[in-house]
Amino acid sequence: MVFDYASYVILPLLIFLARVADVSIGTVRLIFVSKGFKLLSPILGFFEVLIYIIAMKQVLSNVTSIWLYVVYALGFATGNYVGICLEEKLSMGKVMIRIVTQKDHSKLIKNLKEKYNLTILDAKGKRGKVKVIFSVIDKKELKKIIKTINETNPKAFYSIEDVRYAQENNLLQIHEFPESSKPGMKGK
Repeated sequence: MVFDYASYVILPLLIFLARVADVSIGTVRLIFVSKGFKLLSPILGFFEVLIYIIAMKQVLSNVTSIWLYVVYALGFATGNYVGICLEEKLSMGKVMIRIVTQKDHSKLIKNLKEKYNLTILDAKGKRGKVKVIFSVIDKKELKKIIKTINETNPKAFYSIEDVRYAQENNLLQIHEFPESSKPGMKGK
């Protein structure tokens, strides 16, 4: 008896690769939709669905092969991972980073001012006075700014969120609001 390479190796491999491709495209497409890429998202959606239909047809044509179901599911799972990795590599768009420092913030602020536009606020946290630093940056700069934070103020708390749209305005550079001059606050 001859081993059927087409049914047990080639077809499963093609289904796996098709699922990796269509799910990766779908993951990136969803990210593009959330960022408002009106032209690119539908193009990716077209190829995502086309590849999906081709892979699904092969699985349904061989309904008795449990092996194809397993490969199909593995392709889906791998496609999610690959799609997220692709999005990280593309680093498209902008993010807002919010940094909260309690102590030793002067060196961090100095290092960040050299490269980024900042908005700095005095605030009160659970353990006392803090500085809150905001910056909207290109996503590709994120690793650099996190490295700067970890090197100069490793105990700082930071959060990051995607920004769909940010108006570029070179007039707004650095804003520091002392506690007594915050909007809506009377000097105390």
